[in-house]
Amino acid sequence: MATTHPHPEPALTPADLLQDLYAGYATLRATSPVQRMTGPDGLPFWLVTRYQDVRGLLADPRLALDKHHALPGNYRGMALPPALDANLLNMDPPDHTRIRRLVSQAFTPRRVEALRAPVQRIADQLLDAVEPLGRADLISSYAAPLPIAVICDLLGIPVTDRQDFRSWTDALITPDPARPEAARAAVAAMVEFFARLIEHKRAAPADDVLSALITARDDQDRLSEDELTSLAFLILFAGYENTVHLIGNGVLALLDHPEQLAALRADQALLPGAVEELARYDGPAPLAIRRFPVVDVTVGEVTIPAGETVLLALASANRDPQQFERPDELDLRRTAGAHVALGHGIHYCLGAPLARLETGIALATLLRRFPALALDIPRADVRRRPSLRARGLLALPVTF
Repeated sequence: MATTHPHPEPALTPADLLQDLYAGYATLRATSPVQRMTGPDGLPFWLVTRYQDVRGLLADPRLALDKHHALPGNYRGMALPPALDANLLNMDPPDHTRIRRLVSQAFTPRRVEALRAPVQRIADQLLDAVEPLGRADLISSYAAPLPIAVICDLLGIPVTDRQDFRSWTDALITPDPARPEAARAAVAAMVEFFARLIEHKRAAPADDVLSALITARDDQDRLSEDELTSLAFLILFAGYENTVHLIGNGVLALLDHPEQLAALRADQALLPGAVEELARYDGPAPLAIRRFPVVDVTVGEVTIPAGETVLLALASANRDPQQFERPDELDLRRTAGAHVALGHGIHYCLGAPLARLETGIALATLLRRFPALALDIPRADVRRRPSLRARGLLALPVTF
């Protein structure tokens, strides 16, 4: 096995990055673009921060997602039962190719576009509920319930059967150290819920994604029970988590840049590009899903040994001045450079078109209906989740 290139003590720690994410990443790009760190769980990982390295490694087949490639004692991830673990975030080809081909049949452009009217209806209903109040927390009253409702419609979950999905996903993404049983209870509840839902869909299929996944076939192949349950879980989990933060971060960024907000209000044709720029500027996932080299991989002057944990810093890549001119500025008319906020390569976010659709409608509806939108608290009081994996707001109090 090759030895790693000598590396100094970390220029920054994960705790430093939590304090000021983008300034920290700028320091690492300039001084230690491939840095070995120790995570909060006491285990080491490699953090890659430059755009060209991140983009290249996102599509590099030498980096696996399958946890079986991790060195013993090197990785301690989310403990999920097989019924939730057999999903695309833990798979490499050929299994990944097979599953993604089957799943893509349920995410056709026709099915996503058919959601435009329901998404618009949900957005209007949510704003109808808060408009008389003159103020609201946009996370709990708008950014969070919108994607949850959309995903439930997509999966075909009846309104009467919808559970507290937000509490389940929050318990897994940002577990409370004082309540370790909450994450276990969320996992058990999800397994039981999806098992019952799949049984119901088998007996009474409908025009929804879950029914389509149950019947999806490719060369006489079909999803196993664990694969089916895991994919339903992943669609709910990723579909909610990424979109709520993309909407929340996007609204805050626009409020922070009134000239850009005014430009968007004046010209709705800017909206598609605005969604891309907001994802680049402050995306929902600072890090890509962890990867494990199947052989020693050299990045720049550093060789990462096979089996060690690698984290690719999407948020850092999207602010790299070698790729983006004036990267720390929000520019809704930006055209140069391809961001990696939603990934790259074979693991590119399958739900990206839906996330774009929801975010565009959410922003357009909010700005159209509330021209006097403003923060309801001092900017310094806005709080984010204490997480490097999910960049989102705890709350966003606004007045109309």
